[in-house]
Amino acid sequence: MHLNIEENNKLINCFYSESIKGLNKASYQLATVNKKICATLFCNEQKISCNELLELKQLLLKSNIKLTNIYSSSRESVVTAKSLKINGIFSNKNFDNLNIGVEDQLDNKDLTHFGMVRSGDQISSNGNLFIMGDVNPGAQISAKKNIYVWGKLCGVAFAGKNGNDYSTISSLYLNALQLRINETVAIGPKEKPKNNYPEIALLEKGKIVIKPLIINS
Repeated sequence: MHLNIEENNKLINCFYSESIKGLNKASYQLATVNKKICATLFCNEQKISCNELLELKQLLLKSNIKLTNIYSSSRESVVTAKSLKINGIFSNKNFDNLNIGVEDQLDNKDLTHFGMVRSGDQISSNGNLFIMGDVNPGAQISAKKNIYVWGKLCGVAFAGKNGNDYSTISSLYLNALQLRINETVAIGPKEKPKNNYPEIALLEKGKIVIKPLIINS
């Protein structure tokens, strides 16, 4: 399932989860906005109960976000949406295979993605990019600022798209196929990480180096 948050038809955030319960948990982390924005839920044949959908709707409203549309191949989910005065649209499209491109999101907005990034998926952010899950080989992620992967990074990562040499790429398990910061490109490490601590890739003297990620409290 994908939950897209939009303002004036521009994508400003996207959440992914295998279930509606996961999206409900992610909604707790949304900040309240001053003006109303909209959300669209894309799901496949998953049946969503009235209580689950109502919980998501109410959680989004707490952040001043209105759930306006639901696309699903489950007629039960479409009927449930309409019973809660949400525009339910029946569609047989496999939304899990959607490429998530967000080049048109609002300037300098960070993007958070919850869930796995599969092979063939592309996720881009005009600010920082936060991935709460694994990035599989064949997936591509990029950001104008920094990239943070709270999971395994095994795909291609490109930070500093705005020309910033000080951008970084961090991951709990950094085993990327390719790393790029601004104009500098490096092949990922040949050996798998042997340590149990997060790592960060950054530019030093024109080369990309990988170091332990130390968070100062």
